[in-house]
Amino acid sequence: MTLPPTVQVEERGEIAVLRLARAAKRNALDDATVHGLGEFFADPPAGVRAVVLDAEGDHFSAGLDLDSLAGVDAFAAVAHSRAWHRAFDRVERGTVPVVAVLRGAVIGGGLELACAAHVRVAEPSAFYALPEGQRGLFTGGGASVRLPRLVGVARMADMMLTGRVLDAAEGQALGLSQYLVAAGEGLDRALELAGRIAAASPITTFAVLQALPRIAEAAPDQGYLLEALMAAVASSSDEAQRRMTEFLTGRGPKVEPS
Repeated sequence: MTLPPTVQVEERGEIAVLRLARAAKRNALDDATVHGLGEFFADPPAGVRAVVLDAEGDHFSAGLDLDSLAGVDAFAAVAHSRAWHRAFDRVERGTVPVVAVLRGAVIGGGLELACAAHVRVAEPSAFYALPEGQRGLFTGGGASVRLPRLVGVARMADMMLTGRVLDAAEGQALGLSQYLVAAGEGLDRALELAGRIAAASPITTFAVLQALPRIAEAAPDQGYLLEALMAAVASSSDEAQRRMTEFLTGRGPKVEPS
């Protein structure tokens, strides 16, 4: 796998830290970077069970590098948007769970990338916006599909129409992040969570990444059937039987308040 210099990988056992490395441009996403992300998630390194998506500098990502759209016609713009869709779909519906570390600007395409992650850890400096509406544009990297699932259509419309910027606390309250930590603690918390994720049963990980989103989007009757089928497959696996036996014999961990 050959990645652009703006996408760097550091393997830490079963965890890979994938880092946006374009700090001079606040990690704005150009085509090479987005393509590199898609290539990585299409075929993650063997043995990697979880990915921490981090970024150099003070900002996660200031969004689309507008040079990417300069002078393109409508057909080329559609192709450009669809390329982003394919890359971010590989993040969301790939084979490894992704924990994103959010600080500073998480705006435009950067917010679209963050929404494709499965778990998001924010530091107090994080702020969220969709400036496309103020620039005569519309989101093109999947925000109009993913973001309303997190915050609702009305809140996304507010961000687009008024240019509203959400701070880290507002983003946490609305579901843009699942964890809000102190300044400088985002990466450590993300690595801790990734370690827990890597220890999960592979079949449970598969079910959460591949079955859960489809169940949630299905009609209720279809969703219940899909859930029953996935539950049966998971519970009949050797891994599940081993873990249940350990629990029943007092050797497995019990649920405790964190």
